[in-house]
Amino acid sequence: MKTVWILNHYAQEPGHPGGTRHFSLSRYLPTSGWRAFIIAASVEHNTGRQRLAEGEKTRLENFDGVPFLWVRTPGYKGNGGGRIKNILVYFWRTLRPVTTRALPRPNVIIGSTVHPLAALSGMLLARRFRIPFIYEVRDLWPQSLIDIGKMRASSFSARALYLLERLLLRGAARIIVLLPQADKYIVPIGIPKERIVYLPNGVELCEIPAPPTDQNIFTLMYFGAHGQPNGLDCVLRAMHHLKGNPLAVRIRLRLIGNGSLKPGLVELAKKLDLDNVQFEPPVSKREIPALASTADAFIFNLVDGPAFRFGISSNKLFDFLAASRPIIFSCKASNNPVNEAHAGLTVPPNQSEELAKSILTMASLPIEERIRMGRSGRAYVEANHSFEQIAKRLASVLDESLL
Repeated sequence: MKTVWILNHYAQEPGHPGGTRHFSLSRYLPTSGWRAFIIAASVEHNTGRQRLAEGEKTRLENFDGVPFLWVRTPGYKGNGGGRIKNILVYFWRTLRPVTTRALPRPNVIIGSTVHPLAALSGMLLARRFRIPFIYEVRDLWPQSLIDIGKMRASSFSARALYLLERLLLRGAARIIVLLPQADKYIVPIGIPKERIVYLPNGVELCEIPAPPTDQNIFTLMYFGAHGQPNGLDCVLRAMHHLKGNPLAVRIRLRLIGNGSLKPGLVELAKKLDLDNVQFEPPVSKREIPALASTADAFIFNLVDGPAFRFGISSNKLFDFLAASRPIIFSCKASNNPVNEAHAGLTVPPNQSEELAKSILTMASLPIEERIRMGRSGRAYVEANHSFEQIAKRLASVLDESLL
């Protein structure tokens, strides 16, 4: 069996909140002749949890047949100097031969851009072993930061990240992209289109949830990050527009998750006197199917702006579709999976009054129509976003890189 190392600083094991893309893909790779070893930081990004005991430098741990190598990194809070130190320590320690000596020699290495230095570490390790390097582009660094206003294109940091991005793109045997139209960004840099492979996020398919039965309450649900790109303040203002409408008295909104803006969102809900909005803590990936089955519909919301012009590949959106529930899609990305799947309603972003109208429309639809939308969405992810299918495509990319 061939071996691939996957360097993902923030890789998440099952049973905790957060995305588990590489764990899910790695579960299915052995059927195609590959075994993956995931190399990740010991500090959990979302919670600050330290996975290693005092004095441990590394630990090789197995989860449902998928080995994770935890590399000790220091704890941090927020996005300041502590996080930068955590990134630099991960980069340095993954390059030390002693860190990976317990792993079998790789045939291919994947470096994933949860940040660019994780991918750079993968490229340098691949050069050490004289094997192919595959660059997984999850976010466009630094373009995504520039697009959401967190970095100036003319800054020293942006220029340095642009240079690093080109180094990684040119040094990769294959480039995996999660955004469906990322080639429109990468090809003009001078990268041949045939080296770019679209492998989106996906879902672990479970049993199809039964349709909701309680017609006295309509539960609209969102789970995921509570950050600036998610624009949840617009969702709260939409709920405020519904106040006093006799048709909206049975509508309830559940917001599940965490993020830097959550405290402010809680305060905004109090200010708007939204007694029909409930904030809840995040849940693990394994708990999502049961949680999603309690919804009547989901809301997927992102702020307007250029950040999504190359498309989206959102974990939570595919979880919504897999739950067989209709979706209100408030986003101006270049792709619209909800529309493609005929699985809900689309409304322009940042328009709370229009969003309120869509919420009311969804809640007023006959149950048979919402069931039809939900089943259509489920069929769409079964056909396009099963992790089992995506893993087979990943195995083909790995095989091709060896030719």
